[in-house]
This record gives sequence, C-alpha cells and structure tokens, in this order.
Amino acid sequence: QVQLVESGGGSVQAGGSLRLSCAASGRTFSSRGMGWFRQAPGKEREFVAAINWSGGSTYYADSVKGRFTISRDNAKNTVYLQMNSLKPEDTAVYYCAVLYGSWFSQSVQDFGSWGQGTQVTVSS
Repeated sequence: QVQLVESGGGSVQAGGSLRLSCAASGRTFSSRGMGWFRQAPGKEREFVAAINWSGGSTYYADSVKGRFTISRDNAKNTVYLQMNSLKPEDTAVYYCAVLYGSWFSQSVQDFGSWGQGTQVTVSS
C-alpha cells in the first residue's frame, strides 16, 4: 500500500503561486496514475488534476486549466502541483491520491491511499 504525504500549502494573495508536493512511499507509485483533489469547507471533494504513470498524459478540471500544472518525478516518488494565478475560489484543502482504477478517471471512488491534505488559502 502506498502512503502519501502532501506539503507546500500556505497563504497567498490572489494572483500568487504555490507548488504542492506529494511524497509517496511504496513500490507501486511509479506504475500508477496519480491525482490531486481539493475540498473547500461545506463542499464535496472535487477533482483538480491527474497524471498517468509515465507523466505523458495529464487531465485538468476546467476551473484550473491553464493555471495549474501537474507533474511527477518517479525517481523521487513525488508528484507536484504547480499553481499559478491563484484565485480566492482555489482556497481548499488539497489532497493527493493514487489512481487504483483504470486511466483516466476523475471519480473520487477510483482513487485511494489519500494523504492528510495541505491547506491552501488565497486572499483577495
């Protein structure tokens, strides 16, 4: 089973940038797709971005397309989420997870081994 630890969250002003990291332990990391999700207070967890095992295929939610970039370094067992042009509506706890279902899925039910999350707060 893969264990995930997110880091890199914080507080920024609108228009700023943050880079989230998700460090994974376990041998299956490099053979699995990975995803980032977020959850704002009182809202359901929503898909943000996903990347396949090799990094050659990525998908983004429409709300972050053109602003966020997902990437991975299999040698370091780490997946990243570069977030630029941040907006107040991006405020949420961000989680990374392993895709245990078939590529591609944005359904929460197809992901597992969730990390503890990292808070991102964007002020206007």
